[in-house]
Amino acid sequence: MTGFGSASDTDFAVQIRSVNHRFFDISIKMPPSLQEHEIPLRNILKEQFSRGRFDVVVSVGSEKALRMTWNSAQAKSLFAALQDLQKELSLPGRITIQTFTEFRDILFEPQPTFDARALYGVFREAVRELRNMRVREGALLEAEIRSRVETLRTTVDRLKREAPDELDKWRRKFSSRLEAIVGEAGVDHNRILQEAALLAEKMDISEEISRLEHHLKQMGEVLDEDGAIGKKLDFLVQEMNREVNTLACKSADYTISTLVIDMKTELEKIREQVQNIQ
Repeated sequence: MTGFGSASDTDFAVQIRSVNHRFFDISIKMPPSLQEHEIPLRNILKEQFSRGRFDVVVSVGSEKALRMTWNSAQAKSLFAALQDLQKELSLPGRITIQTFTEFRDILFEPQPTFDARALYGVFREAVRELRNMRVREGALLEAEIRSRVETLRTTVDRLKREAPDELDKWRRKFSSRLEAIVGEAGVDHNRILQEAALLAEKMDISEEISRLEHHLKQMGEVLDEDGAIGKKLDFLVQEMNREVNTLACKSADYTISTLVIDMKTELEKIREQVQNIQ
């Protein structure tokens, strides 16, 4: 689910962006002096969200939050090494303070002067703003999914009404075609009934309809739950797709085939939306 949250105070600024993702993935960019806090910040996100990709940027909001210090022993060792290199290679020039600026990454270190609680406070505030935005989006997604579930229920009801007629139509067609081939006198009606019963059993879609009704009921119950429901909904959509595909294989009736296509279209739209739900 997409979302954005940000917060800041005099020392820190935090921005968090989230986008849809099948799993849970976090990328955090922050100054090297704050790296020790990365794992606790990741855990704060994991407490609130179960999946999605999160891009986090933490920056220092004021100079007082960090104080630069230099490593005296490292500087002396570097100076001695440069002198030896200059003598050995007969290099001209002088070693000055500008020389050391080329090695600032190893000689100078930012020293935190802030209270870590301030960092976590700002981070949690950004997470709350992100969560609120995702909750608002989630409410819209829920309303759309519920609407499509109702459409599917209506379609399943139509399937239930059409299923008995399909078997009756098929039985009459089967008998008339067989009579046209062998003639009325040569037809063993008992044999026809036996063969028709076997084929009718293979074409019976009542079980698939029953399972679809059950899955739709489950989907409504899951939508009423609190917490992470995205994976449950995704599983139910897969199961319903499986039943609809079986219906498509069993039935050759035009009306039922049309209803099956409508159901596959609705399920695909639900599947797309479910990917956005935690």
